[in-house]
Amino acid sequence: MSSDDKSASVPIEPIGTAQRAQVIAATQAWVDRAVALLAQPLALPTVLFDLSGGSAGMFRVQGASCSIRYNPWIFARHFDENLQHTVPHEVAHYVVHMRYPRRRLKPHGPQWQQVMQLFGRPPRVTFDLALDGVPMRRQRRHPYHCGCREHAVSTVRHNRMREGRARYLCRYCSGVLRPAG
Repeated sequence: MSSDDKSASVPIEPIGTAQRAQVIAATQAWVDRAVALLAQPLALPTVLFDLSGGSAGMFRVQGASCSIRYNPWIFARHFDENLQHTVPHEVAHYVVHMRYPRRRLKPHGPQWQQVMQLFGRPPRVTFDLALDGVPMRRQRRHPYHCGCREHAVSTVRHNRMREGRARYLCRYCSGVLRPAG
């Protein structure tokens, strides 16, 4: 194993205060650019660094408040790439939300693509960079069985069955899945 292979698997540290300040400043700069391009007043949404898993960023609306959440581990792994692409991507979601309030639009639909084009950024949807060393959420599996075998059921499906909101069948024997044990 080369030294590069070893370093790639070592967990990385999330971005610190100085880089977080850079991300907030970049977010503000993209909001300011949207204000100038669209002549629409926009305030800086709440910027959080609490996202984990395989997503670099997320725009979220809760009630009347908006926030942009960034993954500090993915930013640490690919800082410049995320400043160039993730920040304007999430700000574009915010801009679309503010321009078309109370409308159900496709997240990466024509309105979002138009804002990305105004920003001079490609309307990329997927994040395809290496995530070695980035902590990932692992979904717990729950043991279930049917008439022919054992099954590992996701927490979401487990909760749906436990609460009586869903029933799942085995694709091999068509038996109802039941909790093991």
